[in-house]
Amino acid sequence: MPIRIPDLLPARETLVREGVSVMDETHAIRQDIRPLQIGLLNLMPNKIRTETQIARLVGASPLQVELTLVRIGNHRAKNTSEDHLIAFYNTWEDIRERKFDGFIITGAPIETLAFEDVTYWDELTRILDWTRTNVHSSFFICWGAMAAINHFHGVPKYNLEKKAFGVYRHRNLKPASPWLAGFSDDFSIPVSRWTEVRSADIRKVPQLEILMESDVTGPCLIHEEEGNRLYIFNHIEYDSTSLKEEYDRDVAAGTPIEIPHNYFPADNPAMPPQNRWRSHAHLLFGNWINQTYQTTAFDLNDIGK
Repeated sequence: MPIRIPDLLPARETLVREGVSVMDETHAIRQDIRPLQIGLLNLMPNKIRTETQIARLVGASPLQVELTLVRIGNHRAKNTSEDHLIAFYNTWEDIRERKFDGFIITGAPIETLAFEDVTYWDELTRILDWTRTNVHSSFFICWGAMAAINHFHGVPKYNLEKKAFGVYRHRNLKPASPWLAGFSDDFSIPVSRWTEVRSADIRKVPQLEILMESDVTGPCLIHEEEGNRLYIFNHIEYDSTSLKEEYDRDVAAGTPIEIPHNYFPADNPAMPPQNRWRSHAHLLFGNWINQTYQTTAFDLNDIGK
């Protein structure tokens, strides 16, 4: 089944070109099924790119998925036009009475700030609390994962001396987990962050289970049974060129930055990078969509009861 997104959303053209099945409202209404309701709280500065990355992954499912784009209500985006936000996004206040089968909260480039110093921290904590009653399964990414795991369990984040930046090998710690069905024992995931959470702190919380870990960059994917929550601290959703764009931006700005680890062939930035994580990104999001579908309420209104 295809993903349902607005006809004029810029991501549509990219997804159609890549072969992702996209359905318009007219055809969707004709199908006598309940689509999975997935919300995306997009905190990334380039919202169009992030919309496309997430829609690509949730749209690869055989299930019909309706994606609702959400933004922080009191925060003005600097890198996305207000016209785009008005046309395609809801504020959380607009959708707070709705129920969702799944809800994704992305990262944001504010990770070195203390949580309480983030301008929209109060609203974000209200959204996190709202997921307890209005969302069947939550998926938190990078800074969004650090914020959520800190809010729910007090797990701290730590500043790094240098940026964790590149493509790193990760280990599958729980091969029998339904969230990791089909995963290799060892796989690559992009990492781009100035902070970290530590395994020792996570293991102090009995409710949290580490599913993926890197010997270099630490814990990656955490599962929590309450709220069917997944926390991923790295960017498995990234495009092939996302790290290159970050590297080129920093080089152009004169910001000290190392060549991304294990990313460019022969560590040569002049050569096009090869994507070695795409299949596992599809596996992870596909497993999440499948688990959400298998366990969510038949009646959307029953979520949270």
